[in-house]
Amino acid sequence: MSAVDNLANLTACLVALSDGARAPTLIAVTKTVHAETIAPVIAAGHRDFGENRVQEADRKWPALRARVS
Repeated sequence: MSAVDNLANLTACLVALSDGARAPTLIAVTKTVHAETIAPVIAAGHRDFGENRVQEADRKWPALRARVS
């Protein structure tokens, strides 16, 4: 199953389990995940990500941000 498929499944579950007001925000954690895996998730519209190391974020996020802009 792809990362995009996982995102769609998790989002559907969160919406189904929400109280009808607003589904919780899903933070995709990208620790040790390569930019090539993250890019399709961004292309699918997800925008909330978490990274646990600033050094790793500095390496991969500038190029990923440029793809969205």
